[in-house]
Amino acid sequence: MASQKVLQVLQVLVLVLVLVLVLVQRSESGRCFAHFNLTSGVCDEELGEVDEANCCQNPTYGYQAADGECQFCGPPVWALWSSWSFCNVLCGDGVRQRSRKCFGIDQSECKNPADKLQTEPCSGTCCDEKGWSLWAGWSPCSVTCGGVGLRKRDRVCSSHPECLSSCSGPSEERGACETNNTCPVHGDWSSWSGWSSCSASCIDDQHHGVPVPSRQRRRSCSDPAPSTDTVPPGNSCPGDDLQVQKCSELPNCPEDGHWGAWSPPGPCSVTCGAGLQLSSRMCDTPPPKYGGRYCDGLSSQTSVCHNPCPVDGFWSGWTIWGDCSSSCIPHDRTPFRTRHRSCNNPAPSSNPPGRGCHGDDSQTEDCVHLLQCPVDGGWGSWTAFSTCPVTCGAGLQVSVRHCDSPAPKHGGRPCPGEDRQTSVCLTQVHCPVDGVWSQWSQWGSCQHPFSGWNINCQPHAGRQSQERFCHHRAHGGAICNGDQLTKFRFCFDVQGCPMTGRWAGWESWTVCQKNCGNARRARRRICDPDYSGYSEAQERLQKEISFFGKPITDCGDSPEGGKVQTQPCLNLPPCT
Repeated sequence: MASQKVLQVLQVLVLVLVLVLVLVQRSESGRCFAHFNLTSGVCDEELGEVDEANCCQNPTYGYQAADGECQFCGPPVWALWSSWSFCNVLCGDGVRQRSRKCFGIDQSECKNPADKLQTEPCSGTCCDEKGWSLWAGWSPCSVTCGGVGLRKRDRVCSSHPECLSSCSGPSEERGACETNNTCPVHGDWSSWSGWSSCSASCIDDQHHGVPVPSRQRRRSCSDPAPSTDTVPPGNSCPGDDLQVQKCSELPNCPEDGHWGAWSPPGPCSVTCGAGLQLSSRMCDTPPPKYGGRYCDGLSSQTSVCHNPCPVDGFWSGWTIWGDCSSSCIPHDRTPFRTRHRSCNNPAPSSNPPGRGCHGDDSQTEDCVHLLQCPVDGGWGSWTAFSTCPVTCGAGLQVSVRHCDSPAPKHGGRPCPGEDRQTSVCLTQVHCPVDGVWSQWSQWGSCQHPFSGWNINCQPHAGRQSQERFCHHRAHGGAICNGDQLTKFRFCFDVQGCPMTGRWAGWESWTVCQKNCGNARRARRRICDPDYSGYSEAQERLQKEISFFGKPITDCGDSPEGGKVQTQPCLNLPPCT
């Protein structure tokens, strides 16, 4: 037992030395992840850019270097076997393969290629596959008249997924097609006719709405005319068959003169009471043009006038309130609205001058009936980063900020951006590496428990043991669960003992002994030994007793089919 403990200590020291050397060699910067999927080999929960030595101080983390492949920071461990591949031949004898990966920093326990790839014979199941379905019908011709076009058809591979390669050749076919239909003739315009005469001899600019005289010309859809006896018929000509043009070069029509408005009355002939005022007018609205007649009638007239007495001003009524200065109430001020009145009911006379109105001509009031304006949120300051959440390896510190400067109110927009930022923290302390049990060793020799008696081939029970070791424990990690380092069992030593037996079934086929090139697999006929001579000893001890060793068993003549069968592994991939 003491030697076993010394061996365990040495194994732990070797593992620690390997981890240190590996970490020293792998100090380049890369991406560190807090979780590694031991089934898929995928890293997730990224911490950030951390050099591999610091990342892998935690044996549960994963690390992705520049090559893009994620590596496990813990002791080596095998993933599950993949599913078997399809048979590598469609019909006949071939092989199929499955593989698995080993994850971990030190993969010295994963060097045997046979542990990573297994090959076994298989028979292609695609001998009776139909492959392609029948061709579908041709598509319509790409042209409908007047010559040669293209058409196409396709087909579908109806095989099982592992037999898809039985469908060779194209899935689409194209071919020429010809139509006997006459193509439609589309119409085109003839030339324009000459311009017609203008619709009047002069331009009348006296009367609003009277159009300028015009002329016109026409064309017809006849060069050629669209076909009517084709399927489909030809298209008519696009555009108009009529053009109209103004005769802007004609002279203006004669315009007679017309009186303009009377001028305002002149000064009153008296300063107070009734008097006379003189008004005049001009023949200029319009003046006679282009040979038209001058205005008929008088060019001046008089009217009675009165000088007013002074009139004091008086306010009109208030206008309705105007719009508020804002459609909602901002957080820093109150909107307002205004109304007005005018000193015109009546207005104060100016000559002689009357007294003006007393008081203000406008009023203002606050718009307290409005809703509050939306307030968009604003970020507060970032908090200090939290303390490192781990005591070993790498962790993630967090800083947060709150949308409270101000907080969004009254339907305002929330703050844009993130409310959380992170930073990687390094403890420079390696996390504990828990121990992992090794596989149980082979059973040791079967010996008499109390003396040096030779019990080989004798119906005397002995005892044998097997051992296991707690590997990879480091940095204060937990010892392996359970304290059983050694197992014992009672046994009969039948190694090399001559025995009679009887033939039974076959052992399972082995996998192909190589994964490439020429290889074979084998199976053996089972020759069960007759252990009846040990029955009395088993009944006497009343304990479960195992038979240890391989006896020399004679099952008589070889049965039909022989004792050993071999089978070639055909069509293996070539060795690289």
